[in-house]
Amino acid sequence: MSSVVRDVLAAVLAALEDVGDGWYLFGAQAALLRGSRRLTSDVDLTLLPGNTPTSVIVGRLSDHGIVLRVADVDDFVRQTRVLPLLHRVSGMPVDLVLGGPGLEQMFLEAAEPMQLGDLVIPVATAEHLIVMKLLAARPKDFEDALAIARAVSLDLDRIEPLVQAIAEGLGEDDIRAALAELRSRQARA
Repeated sequence: MSSVVRDVLAAVLAALEDVGDGWYLFGAQAALLRGSRRLTSDVDLTLLPGNTPTSVIVGRLSDHGIVLRVADVDDFVRQTRVLPLLHRVSGMPVDLVLGGPGLEQMFLEAAEPMQLGDLVIPVATAEHLIVMKLLAARPKDFEDALAIARAVSLDLDRIEPLVQAIAEGLGEDDIRAALAELRSRQARA
């Protein structure tokens, strides 16, 4: 992990210490910690805000050098549930997803504390990262999922029930097809 990412995470840790119901690292930075080799230039986090207003979250982050990248935050959050942020010192983008009950809460409850130098950061599990990557459905996310599965020697049967539930909830089979392709590619390795 680069010193810039470490600085960003230290600021987030300080800013969100007592905000909301908890947060976790996901996305490419978490994938790197779980065995992917892809380079990335941003940090992706999910915060379950609980009853904390967005303005309080933004204020706390700003106090720690993480500022908004959009002018109309209320409209943007209403449409996306994402706070697009920037670590002022390094210029690194930070995307903070405002999560809710369901998958994001389950991912938070299972997140594992990882020691990163002098920091302890909650990181999405390898299984949950793979599911997130399959949901994203971009080629680079699929490659991350494959790298994670290989790095941790994951038995993909462990994520099958969650994939099935998501597919049924969404009413589509894209994630099932992605899991089948992941199994096929993992078997060929």
